[in-house]
Amino acid sequence: MNGPSASSTASKRPLIARYWHGAVPAAKGDAYALYLRRTGVKECRATPGNRGVEVLRRTVGEETHFVFISYWDSMDAIRIFAGEDVERAHYYPEDRDYLLELEPTVAHYEVLEQ
Repeated sequence: MNGPSASSTASKRPLIARYWHGAVPAAKGDAYALYLRRTGVKECRATPGNRGVEVLRRTVGEETHFVFISYWDSMDAIRIFAGEDVERAHYYPEDRDYLLELEPTVAHYEVLEQ
């Protein structure tokens, strides 16, 4: 067999990773992790076209850093979650109570392997 099988072609649907980073004081790390679950994680997973979410956490000195990666079928699906300007970070009202800085943008990546 020379070409990809129908089943392997079907599993190669486009996938876009949306990458965001934020940092909080280390003392607020646990509270912010819970807050992320209630807000961004919950909303992403409920948005049509979302294919999963990963949240990474790392404490360095007095800061806890979070990386939020969400996976999407298309840029149109991301627009449903983030709004028309998909490069702009999507924040919630209480984020200002936790984050040391509101980073203005996110990055999108084509997922090549999963």
